[in-house]
Amino acid sequence: MKELIIRTISGFIIVLLMIFVASKGGALMSYFIFLLSIIGIREFYNAMEDTKVAPIKIIGYISCIGFLFNSLGYKWAPLISISFFSIIALLILFVLDKNITLSDIAITFFGIFYIPFLFQHIIYLDGSIYIWLIFITAWGTDTFAYIFGNLFGKTKLCPKLSPNKTIEGSLGGVFGSAILTLLFAKYFSLTPLWKLILLSVIGAVIAQIGDLTASKIKRVTGIKDFGFIMPGHGGILDRFDSILFTAPFVYYFVNYFIL
Repeated sequence: MKELIIRTISGFIIVLLMIFVASKGGALMSYFIFLLSIIGIREFYNAMEDTKVAPIKIIGYISCIGFLFNSLGYKWAPLISISFFSIIALLILFVLDKNITLSDIAITFFGIFYIPFLFQHIIYLDGSIYIWLIFITAWGTDTFAYIFGNLFGKTKLCPKLSPNKTIEGSLGGVFGSAILTLLFAKYFSLTPLWKLILLSVIGAVIAQIGDLTASKIKRVTGIKDFGFIMPGHGGILDRFDSILFTAPFVYYFVNYFIL
């Protein structure tokens, strides 16, 4: 019971903080996403070290700084330049240091793509009403999946990855995402409704894939949580694993099918 209370309070605080930052937007949003990226990529690299892979952390951290400058509007820091720097720097180190392996290079670059790059898509919707669909879809899915799973869950979804997740909970997450999106769209008079419902359903599935991806990484690395920064949840990646996948999906769906 105590753990549930701690988890609830911790989750409520991060949701309020995210609402505050998203409502303010601008530079505050950029710095907040940078903070999440730095902590998240550090958690990921630390987890990878348990698999005897040695990610080149400094390149990942510098890339996060590059993404920050990009989000702040500096023209000399486009995404293509950040990607080019990351690849060239990693290849130079690979050539010069005989202890660096291809696995080290691959994991380092994967971390850059998986965390700061995917996080950037939240910033791309800064100032748009649709930015809230990222959080409604991801966290709405998580919440309803948890509720439906506890009430009706019987059939295991992926027992080898996440033994507590059930098919009933998964379907409940999709249902919850659709209901919350419908209420949001009705309140703000957003149309067309069918496209927004489609976004919520697909987004809920993608959010759960993001969650399972994080579970797979933890299973491979042999860790329970990515960190301890959020009591009751673990690390940044434990709480934002579904957001990482949902943010790009919502951004591209909105830009190509709604706007």
